[in-house]
Amino acid sequence: MRLTRCQAALAAAITLNLLVLFYVSWLQHQPRYSPARGSRRGSASGPRVTILVREFEAFDNAVPELVDSFLQQDPAQPVVVAADTLPYPPLALPRIPSVRLALLQPALDRPAAASRPETYVATEYVALVPDGARAEAPGQLKRMAEVLQAGGARLVAAPVASANPARCVALNVSLREWTARYGPAPSAPRCDALDGDAVVLLRARDLFNLSAPLARPVGTGLFLQTALRGWTVQLLDLPFARARQPPLTTAHARWKAEREGRARRAALLRALGIRLVSWEGGRLEWFGCNKETPRCFGTVVGDTPAYLYEERWTPPCCLRALRETARYVVGVLEAAGVRYWLEGGSLLGAARHGDIIPWDYDVDLGIYLEDVGNCEQLRGAEAGSVVDERGFVWEKAVEGDFFRVQYSESNHLHVDLWPFYPRNGVMTKDTWLDHRQDVEFPEHFLQPLVPLPFAGFVAQAPNNYRRFLELKFGPGVIENPEYPNPALLSLAGSS
Repeated sequence: MRLTRCQAALAAAITLNLLVLFYVSWLQHQPRYSPARGSRRGSASGPRVTILVREFEAFDNAVPELVDSFLQQDPAQPVVVAADTLPYPPLALPRIPSVRLALLQPALDRPAAASRPETYVATEYVALVPDGARAEAPGQLKRMAEVLQAGGARLVAAPVASANPARCVALNVSLREWTARYGPAPSAPRCDALDGDAVVLLRARDLFNLSAPLARPVGTGLFLQTALRGWTVQLLDLPFARARQPPLTTAHARWKAEREGRARRAALLRALGIRLVSWEGGRLEWFGCNKETPRCFGTVVGDTPAYLYEERWTPPCCLRALRETARYVVGVLEAAGVRYWLEGGSLLGAARHGDIIPWDYDVDLGIYLEDVGNCEQLRGAEAGSVVDERGFVWEKAVEGDFFRVQYSESNHLHVDLWPFYPRNGVMTKDTWLDHRQDVEFPEHFLQPLVPLPFAGFVAQAPNNYRRFLELKFGPGVIENPEYPNPALLSLAGSS
């Protein structure tokens, strides 16, 4: 069929309209976070900095005042407000291109880049600004960027004139020991971390190269990661003002924020592998296992717990539970008149440094088989599992003819009790495991037993324990530490 000239013109017009509509629709659906070309360059007034607001409570905040205070100084100031999900009640943010709301939780209807915070930042520097701060003095960000450019510190900070202004602290993070230790800063105003409210400025590439750049609480997560890398922060005497209408002014709002903040902090520390936080003055915070929870690691295969493959040692909460269990079991045995002694790796730890070996996962005690009847808990364990008045579980081990005392029904950190009996002057037993130290030995090592500091108390140990240990493990075992199964993983190979 031939088209007339009018029909062809009409078809062309319809096609053109459809193309225009498609293009407009495509533009409307493009993500607002696409960085502007050339926006990483500095301006005539100094280096460009993106204000990044992450630390705020959706239910009660002063974020609009914070954003407005920076825009009053520079109407083109890039601002990113980051939240896991869409804040509710909605934030009253200016509807201008330089202010963006970044939702970090992945969603089915958004591209992957929309959940990555670095997508929204096109400047060389980022200023992490906490809720409750406002910009009043001109040039603060410029001055902070100049100090950062001068070198010496990877982060520059300025306190917020709040009820909790930032102060310098020392911070040592030991992943191997699952521990963060805070203390007084020896060389303030340059230090490892800050405690309190501050605006923190750093290079965008540094921030987004961290594994959890915007994890909350922002200060906790940021400084754990930067201190581990050896980065320092310089605290300037350049305070930011407090919001004119500060957030969390009611008792209920403060209670809710503190409750949710504690939960976030605990979840963050556990996610980052921190089980113990030590503060100046000796205050300790524990974020690992306890009597009501399972232990921090699963079934041990080949005498090599999973954490050793992660180049970590026994979590401190597990060591605490083992110490508590060992002290308690020894007290019960001594009260009942059961002769016992430190065995295997536990004796080795006592000989080396008076404690459990830092990578060990249980405690071993030898006992005289003939004394088992003296102890009510051991008699009960022969018939089945017994939970005593302190919540410890006494039972016969499934692996063989020996006893096991677990920290609790939930937490299976334990002390193993190995019954030996003398035969022709040699201590022997009925169950042997495939451990190099599981061998017979002369009874004279137990006549007499000697006191030896162990795990915060004094336990009984074989006399001449060095010779005893070398009989079981080989010469030089005290001076040459090694993982329990070096054929699978050696201490030298993991360091």
